Amino acid sequence: MHHVEQFYGLPAYNFPPAADPADLPPADAVAWRLHREPYDAEEDADVCWKRFTEMVELEKVRAIIFGQPWYDGDGGMSDDELISLAPRLTGLEALFLGDLEDEQAMLSSIYLGDVAPILAAFPGLRELAVRGGEGLDFPVSGHEGLRVLRVESGGLPPHAAEQIAAAQLPSLERLELWLGDENYGGGVTVEQLAPLFAGEGKPALRHLGLQNSFIQDELAAALASAPVVPQLSSLSLSMGALSDEGVEALLQGQPLTHLRELDLSFHFISHEMMLRIWTALEPAGVRVDLTMKHHAEPDDWDEDGRYIAASE
Repeated sequence: MHHVEQFYGLPAYNFPPAADPADLPPADAVAWRLHREPYDAEEDADVCWKRFTEMVELEKVRAIIFGQPWYDGDGGMSDDELISLAPRLTGLEALFLGDLEDEQAMLSSIYLGDVAPILAAFPGLRELAVRGGEGLDFPVSGHEGLRVLRVESGGLPPHAAEQIAAAQLPSLERLELWLGDENYGGGVTVEQLAPLFAGEGKPALRHLGLQNSFIQDELAAALASAPVVPQLSSLSLSMGALSDEGVEALLQGQPLTHLRELDLSFHFISHEMMLRIWTALEPAGVRVDLTMKHHAEPDDWDEDGRYIAASE
């Protein structure tokens, strides 16, 4: 994990411990990162937040990134102060919750909690990205404006994945879920994602990423006949334990030649099967990403030897 360098099409800017307001960038020109290292004694988080709200034109802020200690491995801070400023953050369109790096917290231990109050407070939100998984709850029946939802998790709680799959998000164009490892809080099943495969509640969806899991083959088999696939322009089954079995299901299923991109990177697919999927789709103009991104050799691949890109 690394700090995001860009978010919502804007460069990430660390709100400094001390600054002259005249030296700050325009409020709408950057994604403001609120982050303080735990060993940095210059400024506590509450002081940082107070200065931010006083020095920056909140009405013009478009994107905010929260790191430590708002989100960390020890339970983080309350979202109440953010929600209380909703009447002033009228231009807020994007939030990133949990922008921590590897040395700051394990991916599976970043506590997120219930995001429903945040979505309710900001009906104009267009993009929500969260990193973590522990405690994540998504009891959101609907949100009219959300276009991008990304969950980077080493173990996405099954009930949260099920809630996301069932949510009515009519404007959602991109959905990316890192499902993770059941040993780190994951364990979602294909059945729990049934509304998503059926294309229910997300008519604008154009990119679907179901990534970073041990059930990539099962997901591929479900997608082979899923009604949601024809509406997509890109599909990602990357970062997980995808094998020849999953690729065979895709090849035997409904046509994928309408896609612009099929991302299968970080996989456990044989060279022969890689050639088959590439030959089937590349001539139709589909960009197939088969980058391995790991060091395991094909001769070593078996059911017990496969692993996912991010868990701890």
